[in-house]
Amino acid sequence: MTTTRKHLAATFLLAGALSLAASLAFAASGGGSSTSGSSTPSCKSGTVWNPQKGKCEKASSSKLDDNTLYTEGRNLALAGRYDEALTALSAVRKPDSMALTMIGYSLRKMGKYEEGVAYYHKALALDPNNANTHEYLGEAYAEKGKLDLAKAELVKLSAICGTSCEQYRDLEKAIAGKPDES
Repeated sequence: MTTTRKHLAATFLLAGALSLAASLAFAASGGGSSTSGSSTPSCKSGTVWNPQKGKCEKASSSKLDDNTLYTEGRNLALAGRYDEALTALSAVRKPDSMALTMIGYSLRKMGKYEEGVAYYHKALALDPNNANTHEYLGEAYAEKGKLDLAKAELVKLSAICGTSCEQYRDLEKAIAGKPDES
């Protein structure tokens, strides 16, 4: 193999590794909170958007993988489309901490506070260091005036991701009575 071919092969390998690393970091962080579901078309109840096919299909018979269902559900939840989010998230076959967190988030935002908090606790049982779950649980406590419990979640976030991570800052704002709209 010539030096030029070796260099090209190494470049492609590095590019692939960097792409994979970025994808894994994105997934591990929960994808951030700025993504919205406004670009996802609305589907009738019980169906989810299949981006590969470009159409809605029945959630229970969907061939979409869990990651796609989670991503769709998360985006819909953050866009305020909670019923649709729950359809997608409930179709996840093996719900992990992040899926359970977003189910809890959707339920809480729909006014089903106790159900939402119960899902946050299920999520934390699977991953006690899920910063997103601690943030949302703390926000739920703050919304109900349980500031001592909200502050306890803030302390946990400080230990998990420090005081400069997005989750810590967002919960800190919620405790101060100035929550973000996401």
